[in-house]
Amino acid sequence: MVISFPFTGSLTPLVFIAWVPLLLVEHSISTSHYRSRKVFTHAYLTFFIYNFGTTWWIWNADEVGAVMAFVFNSFLMAIAFQLFHFCKKHIGRKEGYIGFLLIWIGFEYAHYHWELSWPWLTFGNTFSIHPAWVQWYSYTGALGGTFWILLVNLFVFRIIENKYIKRESWNIQTPLFIITSLIVVVPLVASLITYSNYEENGRSTEIIVTQPNIDPYNDKFGGMEPIQQLNKITELAKEKITTKTQLVLAPETAIPFPFNEAIYEEIPPFEVLDSAINSWQHADLLIGASTLRYFDRKRSRATKPNPYNDGEGFIEYYNTSVFMQKDKPSKFLHKSKLVLAAEIVPFSNWFPAMEELSLNLGGTGTGTLGIEKEPTNFNGQKFTFAPVICYESVYGEFVAEQCRKGAEVICIITNDGWWDDTPGYKQHMSFARLRAIENRRCVARSANTGTSCFINQRGDVLQQSTWWTETALRETIKLNTTSTFYSLQGDGIGRVFAFVASLLILLAIVRKIKPRNAPTE
Repeated sequence: MVISFPFTGSLTPLVFIAWVPLLLVEHSISTSHYRSRKVFTHAYLTFFIYNFGTTWWIWNADEVGAVMAFVFNSFLMAIAFQLFHFCKKHIGRKEGYIGFLLIWIGFEYAHYHWELSWPWLTFGNTFSIHPAWVQWYSYTGALGGTFWILLVNLFVFRIIENKYIKRESWNIQTPLFIITSLIVVVPLVASLITYSNYEENGRSTEIIVTQPNIDPYNDKFGGMEPIQQLNKITELAKEKITTKTQLVLAPETAIPFPFNEAIYEEIPPFEVLDSAINSWQHADLLIGASTLRYFDRKRSRATKPNPYNDGEGFIEYYNTSVFMQKDKPSKFLHKSKLVLAAEIVPFSNWFPAMEELSLNLGGTGTGTLGIEKEPTNFNGQKFTFAPVICYESVYGEFVAEQCRKGAEVICIITNDGWWDDTPGYKQHMSFARLRAIENRRCVARSANTGTSCFINQRGDVLQQSTWWTETALRETIKLNTTSTFYSLQGDGIGRVFAFVASLLILLAIVRKIKPRNAPTE
């Protein structure tokens, strides 16, 4: 699993056999009638290796957060696998293996939509470095890739079981070989044909992405004056801007200190940015910021007592994208998909004291941040675009809803410098290629450092920066208004599978409580 994942091995084809050892272990435990907890033990060990091996770089940002991710995400994955074993034990073997597909994909879908959300390791993300293989994500999203992987692994497991456990001959396995080959080859060939024949839709526009390369640990939140940071961004843009440029992107929290959105025009950094926009003639600016708002009453769990003004009223902090246009009021949208521990404290709406356990990664105040109620877009002078802040780009259905609401291009702003030169920022960038395929939208990505880039509607990287480089990139990309099936339906496969998996688990519980051969009154 580890060496097939992007940038921790990138040997992608191995993912089609990666589950087989664990399935063989589960089979051995079942047939030997060992206690079911042995399945959980082996599954937890497997998924701990998977989590640690693919996301060890979290340690560079925060040791406590890394341990939480490794320990708890492995636990959740092991629970999902244990539920498959439970269903197989109490409903039947064939039904159990069907349940394996239903339960795991249902789990990945649920992992997008709850307090402990961490979908980085969705198995469908494995193909992010091979966009030509998965052009059909425009119908299924990344969960379709997970289904593909699990189905192939089940058939490979069946072949190995028949040959080495049941001692059947290779000749008897011929039908299974053919079916397994077709399951691998047909989606792959269909995707390659689509990739070769796909022509980008839409009119053209010119966009610039900036990468100021400001050290988030030493400079960004205290070592360098905010005015210096913004001057660096505007100078980088100035080197690339033309009369055709419609939009300039600056990274997440490029304005690094929290300011009141109600009086934003009074803070000095906006004078720098306004001056730059006036000199650009036609270009607008999308820039990341740390912002706050004041309220008379508590409105959400992110609302905290105001530490200023003698403690009267309440305050709420945000990770924000700011859209600035010449001679128009600035617009603010807040990040909705928050990073565990750093931006959201899970279940703190029930246990408020847990807010004290939040991590401080600079910029906004500590604790849970405020969010937008739903995915929203910005309307520029000539096109509509989806502002996506950092971690939000891992959520396929979230971005799909922005595209469904009219976004013609996906604009990602991020700060990947927390992880140093590790697989983390490379994986994060590669997932953006899946968002391009799912929605057939070009992607413009501005990173503080890491990888700033442009991605076309097929998922190809048109231009990209290198690590720890101060630069700006300019590209002419296509604006698409046509919705894909995935843009319209989102993770439909996940919703259906999660629902059916719930019924299957409920049936297994009933069978456990009241076995089929139990006497009735």
